[in-house]
Amino acid sequence: MAPSLSPALADLLAYFGPLASGREEVAGGLALQTPGTNVLALNAVYLPDAAPERVREAAGWQQVRGQPPLVVVEGSQEQREVAALRVGVYRAGAVLSPFVVEQVSRLHLPQWAAVLAEAHGTPEWGAALARHLAGRLENRREYALLLAYAGGEAVGALLWQAAEVGGRAHLWGTLDPAVDAPLLDAAASLGAPLSASLPSGSPAPLSQVARVSFLLMNGDENS
Repeated sequence: MAPSLSPALADLLAYFGPLASGREEVAGGLALQTPGTNVLALNAVYLPDAAPERVREAAGWQQVRGQPPLVVVEGSQEQREVAALRVGVYRAGAVLSPFVVEQVSRLHLPQWAAVLAEAHGTPEWGAALARHLAGRLENRREYALLLAYAGGEAVGALLWQAAEVGGRAHLWGTLDPAVDAPLLDAAASLGAPLSASLPSGSPAPLSQVARVSFLLMNGDENS
């Protein structure tokens, strides 16, 4: 892991790194490569900052390999952003919920991936994600699959990872924002404190928040 990365980016890499097909040091940061999935965090170069020369090097490295020039930095970079996350600590609430959240076995991975892909508006990627994670999660006991239900319908999916202290939840999604907190509450019950990523529209609360930006660049960018 690149030692100069911020705590938020280092936490994301600790979570997504084992799920990627490959990784390589690039431009003073670390590139994750996962052909065949559309998860941004598995197909990006994590950089210590957005210095133009660093961004150019990272974007060029990806383009030579036929990959989208996607970089991840901490802070706001709205001009080139394709996505942004709030990364911080989630603390479970005490509110009763009408939703049921269960930890499920790896046999449920196709259903889990279908719910996650639908939650992110890309249902066509569910099968590919399930196939990829089936291989990466084999023999990795530190990860657990959670599914949230409304009645008998699955409405949320989360992949929890055990950390040295507490746990992490950086890959998840729901079909209804009201499910966000119950799903994260269940993840927090597996290990606290829970480090989590929230999309900008999520109503769930975080503390110790850092903003992380995914930037789509050109290999010959000057800024």
